[in-house]
Amino acid sequence: MNLPINIDYTGKVVIVTGAGGLICGAMAKAFAQSGAKVAALDLNEEAVKKLADELKAEGYICEGYKANVLEAEALEEVYKAIKADLGECDILVNGAGGNNPRATTDNEYQHEAKAGGKSFFDLDSSGVDFVFKLNFQGTLIPTQVFAKDMVKNNKGCILNISSMNAYTPLTKIPAYSAAKAGISNFTQWLATHFAGTGIRCNAIAPGFLVSAQNRALLFNEDGTPTARSAKILNGTPMNRFVDADELLGATLFLCDERSASAITGVVLPIDCGFAAYSGV
Repeated sequence: MNLPINIDYTGKVVIVTGAGGLICGAMAKAFAQSGAKVAALDLNEEAVKKLADELKAEGYICEGYKANVLEAEALEEVYKAIKADLGECDILVNGAGGNNPRATTDNEYQHEAKAGGKSFFDLDSSGVDFVFKLNFQGTLIPTQVFAKDMVKNNKGCILNISSMNAYTPLTKIPAYSAAKAGISNFTQWLATHFAGTGIRCNAIAPGFLVSAQNRALLFNEDGTPTARSAKILNGTPMNRFVDADELLGATLFLCDERSASAITGVVLPIDCGFAAYSGV
C-alpha cells in the first residue's frame, strides 16, 4: 500500500484570490512550488505581478491578474484570460477578505466608550456592508465564476478562509467576526451542495498572525506587546502568534484529492491552541 503522503500538484490549475496579501501570497507560492500552474488574483495588480515574476524567475508557473472579486462580469473576463494562459480551474482558494475601520469600535466594551470616540452606536452601516460584501460575496462570486468548470469536469476543490473569530467573536470587530462566521457556514453549505459533483469544499480558520496591517495594533514602537496583544498571547497556550507559513501544510493537505478525498465541509483551526483554552 502506497501511503498518499507526497503532495504533488503538477498540472493542476490553482486560482488564489487575495494573493497580494501575506496569507494568500504564501499559499500561491506553496502551490507553485508543488508543481501547480497558479493564477494569483488581487485588486493590487502590482503585488500579484511581482509575485508571479519572482516565481517565474525561480522556474515555477504563476501568472498575476488584477481582479475585483465583487464584480462578476469582470471576473468572467479574468477567467477567460486564465483559461487561455493556464487552463481550467482545478482548485480555488477564496482568500480575498478583510475588515474596515468604519466597522470597528474604538473600545472593547460599551461602558468604556469615551466622548468623541467611535462606539457601537457610531458604526458606519456602509462600512459594515462593505465588510460583509468583501468577505461573503467575495467568496460567493468567485465560486460562481470558477466552479462551473469543476462541475462540468466532475472534480475540483474549493478552500475558503474563515477565522478563529468565526467561532467566538472578537471585541471591536463585530462585522468582520459575523462575516467570517458566515464563511464557515457557507463552506458547509457548499460542501453539501456540491457533494454529488466531485467537488470538495473546506476552510481553514487562522489564528492571530502578525502582518503589516495589524503590527501597530499588536506591538508598541519599542517592540513590546500592546495590551490587546498581551491578552491574545495570555489566551494562547503556545504563547505566540501563528506564522503564515504554518497555514501551508493544512492548505496543501485539504486541497489534495488523494490525501483528503473524504474530507469536505470541514473548518480547520490553525491557532496555536487559542480555541482550546478556557482561560483557566
